[in-house]
Amino acid sequence: MKCVISVLGKDRTGIVAAVSTTLGDCGANINDISQTILGEMFSMTMLVTLDEAVADFNTVHDRLGKTADELGVQITLQREDVFQYMYKI
Repeated sequence: MKCVISVLGKDRTGIVAAVSTTLGDCGANINDISQTILGEMFSMTMLVTLDEAVADFNTVHDRLGKTADELGVQITLQREDVFQYMYKI
């Protein structure tokens, strides 16, 4: 299942590493990634493929929630089809 992940929060060391580690632990593959820093604000968007045999959507969502709490950032996980539908003109 393809998903879109967005990360937003105050910039600090280790955000990319922590999110990537969580995804790796869940068996997810990062297909594409974009990140930027706006002043002190960190923003990242990722397109990932979940391996539901390793961790389903809800499990990945919960694990990313814990990572977000540890980092003090906001992490949003959406199914790609839902994301595409929401932003369809």
